[in-house]
Amino acid sequence: MTIKEAQQTVDRWINTTGVRYFNELTNMAILTEEVGELARIIARKYGEQSFKESDKAYNLADEMADIMFVLICLANQTGVDLTDAMKKNLIKKTRRDSDRHKNNEKLK
Repeated sequence: MTIKEAQQTVDRWINTTGVRYFNELTNMAILTEEVGELARIIARKYGEQSFKESDKAYNLADEMADIMFVLICLANQTGVDLTDAMKKNLIKKTRRDSDRHKNNEKLK
């Protein structure tokens, strides 16, 4: 699935199953919540925190997909073409960081 197809698929789902988009502020709060859920799993799986009983049935991929879903909702609501935005963002990063990471002693 391309990013464009994902944006179209989410829009169809929202307008049929989801009835309508939550407003942008609500979706921003939901996105923050979803990122927090991913952070909790990462802290327990790769960090120093131990799993709580309620965290043991985690699904890392599902948590990442939740984040993508809400981010796509926000993009659709605000008229952002994520394919175009990613292309432009990668150009910006390439120009800005073409030597930065190669010359970073911490990464060698």
